[in-house]
Amino acid sequence: MLNALRTHQVIGVDTRDLKVITVTRLARTVESKEIEQQVARALENRHGLGRAGNINVTFDRDPGDIRLEATNSGVMQPVTVRYEPRSTRFDVSFEIANEAGTAPIKLRFTGTAIETIEAAVLARNVERGDVLKASDVLVERRPKAEVGNDAAVRDSTIGMQVRRQLRAGQALRVADLAKPDLVTRDQNVTLVYRAAGLYLTIRGKAMDGGAEGDVVSVMNLQSKRVISGVVTGRGEVSISVAAPQGVPAADATEQNSAPVKLSSVAPNAE
Repeated sequence: MLNALRTHQVIGVDTRDLKVITVTRLARTVESKEIEQQVARALENRHGLGRAGNINVTFDRDPGDIRLEATNSGVMQPVTVRYEPRSTRFDVSFEIANEAGTAPIKLRFTGTAIETIEAAVLARNVERGDVLKASDVLVERRPKAEVGNDAAVRDSTIGMQVRRQLRAGQALRVADLAKPDLVTRDQNVTLVYRAAGLYLTIRGKAMDGGAEGDVVSVMNLQSKRVISGVVTGRGEVSISVAAPQGVPAADATEQNSAPVKLSSVAPNAE
């Protein structure tokens, strides 16, 4: 950035009616934000750090805006880059070339740098088994080392069930979440039997809890037999009944062309 400089007050000289003499010349200003960005770029993809846009830089001393001669028009070229991952400390030196042919300007900055990522963060305390709503989860940038490599994405957390008690402000990990249980242990459920052209339902009692797609054991309340099925909805467990051996599926469909729905009737196959 080029701008005007210098206001001098002349003292002890007969200037007649002159009070102030202003000398203006072009200058270059390197703003603190640009310095921060250049340090991040110098550290990008080094020593385990990721993209510059994800690196948060804190200086030991605020560099402020640095004003240079206009002839120092070169880019900030990193010449020495040191970073210690354990302490997160950096030591970066730059040179800025001078188009007048004089020695380049040297700038050195030290401080700490950490990589951050967008994390899904809880807006309230939750208990084990709670199902997350949109208002329960915020998005914040957090140190990657704090969250780990399995940080949960906010959109994927909505409607999920938490596996353990968590406090407000805590970043969510994929391991903290599970599909919500649609069937719970000892719950009365609907057993659904499906076959070609046949649809039967009967009441049962879940022996296990499970999310959608889980295999659970269910007691048929009429026969008292325990059978396995797949959770397909809230309070619903489906059991597939295969077509009789030796009868092609197409034939079985033709023989039962009109689907039949029977409630509270156990199939003979059981």
